[in-house]
Amino acid sequence: MFAKVAFAALLSAMTLPALAADCEATIEGNDAMQFNMKEMTVDKSCTKFTVHLKHTGKLPKAAMGHNWVLTKTADKQGVATDGMTAGLTKDYVKADDARVIAHTKVVGGGESDSVTFDTSKLAAGENYTFFCSFPGHWAIMTGTLKLSS
Repeated sequence: MFAKVAFAALLSAMTLPALAADCEATIEGNDAMQFNMKEMTVDKSCTKFTVHLKHTGKLPKAAMGHNWVLTKTADKQGVATDGMTAGLTKDYVKADDARVIAHTKVVGGGESDSVTFDTSKLAAGENYTFFCSFPGHWAIMTGTLKLSS
């Protein structure tokens, strides 16, 4: 009996890593207005996805702050434009903007923030863009997010 239980435990332990999806990503922004990645992929088995944003620079957020904002690609420019008027105190994201799927707060050099969002907000085949909505950054600090098939 003990051998059967031990064998079953061994089998389940061996299969767990293969089943576990990577449901998080870490992205870095720096003082040169750059993200360290241009693409993220969310595994379709993830029910939630977490993005960790790290600012590897030294400048304060008022001078070179970064956030991570996710929208449908078609909504990027409008969200960025509206975010400029929202200001730093609102993390350059218009309050209650339905076009924003997820966003972090604005962080300065040496700071970090994370956001977790429900992946049911993503649709297969839709184009998604992440970007920094700090004024002047959104055209350069941008990338794509895809839902795996």
